[in-house]
Amino acid sequence: MTENRKAWTVVLAGLGVNLTLGFLYSWGVIASTLVDRLGWSAIETQIPYMVASILFALSMIPGGRIQDRKGPRLPLWLSGILAGSGFFLASRSLHVLGLTIFFGIFFGLAMGFGYAAPTPAAVKWFHPQHRGFVSGIVVSGYGLAPIYIAPLSHFLLNRYELTGTFLIFSLLFTGALLLLSFFITNPPPHATSVVLPFGKRLIAPSGRDYTVTEMVRSRHFRLLWLVFFLGTFSGLLVIGQMSKIAQEIAGLEQGFLSVMLYAVANFSGRLSWGFVSDRLGRRKSLWLAFAIQAVIFFLFEQMTHPVLLLIAKSGVGFTFGGMLALFPAICADYFGLKNLGLNYGILFTAWGVGGVIGPLFGGLIRDLTGAHTLSFFLSGCASVLGIILVMLLKSRE
Repeated sequence: MTENRKAWTVVLAGLGVNLTLGFLYSWGVIASTLVDRLGWSAIETQIPYMVASILFALSMIPGGRIQDRKGPRLPLWLSGILAGSGFFLASRSLHVLGLTIFFGIFFGLAMGFGYAAPTPAAVKWFHPQHRGFVSGIVVSGYGLAPIYIAPLSHFLLNRYELTGTFLIFSLLFTGALLLLSFFITNPPPHATSVVLPFGKRLIAPSGRDYTVTEMVRSRHFRLLWLVFFLGTFSGLLVIGQMSKIAQEIAGLEQGFLSVMLYAVANFSGRLSWGFVSDRLGRRKSLWLAFAIQAVIFFLFEQMTHPVLLLIAKSGVGFTFGGMLALFPAICADYFGLKNLGLNYGILFTAWGVGGVIGPLFGGLIRDLTGAHTLSFFLSGCASVLGIILVMLLKSRE
């Protein structure tokens, strides 16, 4: 197998891993079932989800370290075992504590180990001028996953209830992750970087490979962490309440069309922003994404027609997904490839913090004020602050 074929095999297998782990974005289907059939409160349904999100971000750090030292296969095996055993045990423990442990902790760890493995492996195979495009393909699986997981979950829940659904997902996730692990490898030490027939602009990488200690002490890391946090916070502050926003502003009931439209926009953003950043540059791409978000957030409350609201919602998904494609490439550009798994895991904690604070603020603002006006304003201001911080970054382009 040529290096080109090996490289694309890693990319496509990595896409498959994220299509599997993207179950997190379809938790709403499970949450609705827990409320309707088991009598859970809305708050109770969010506890396993929140724990999973926190563990996802934190376990990226050990997952990245293992990826750098042992290669991607071991963290993917751990991911498959944790995901499979978590869903199996959850099927026997359909109560708050049970799902908090077996979905929240087990699947949260599975996501972190699994997500940490394929993207660093994939970008290591390609020339720096294609890192954005490649990382965008790999992480796009997360954005696309709800398109098949949401209807599949509905079908399984109607036929097999929660117990049978979790058992089927246990087998599906374990089998998929273990199988795909055999197609994802880091390139040999002296392999030639694959160059694609597009992307004339050269993104200049860091002149050296930073250790974690060197990275966290650098000014660039602090700025990038804050930028990543602001992008996550501003997006999830609104996205976390999107169902209520759609109903209250435009009278739009959330159905499969809305969910799938957002998923397509998120997927498209992850795919296209990485490519754009290879041509336009990382900083300019981040600046543009924040600028688009800021305009949407400041105008969101005026989107009272269902079509306009769907456009605005898709715009948020497009830019929010795009940022998640940009940061693996940015981390590689600024801090090198050797420790990319661990370094990106540390940087990804910004997503974890923003992913907890954003939805909490969104819910609290709605409960205290009875509206989402302040959420839109805060998201817009956070996006403007993101623009300012991006401008302070020293160029690697």
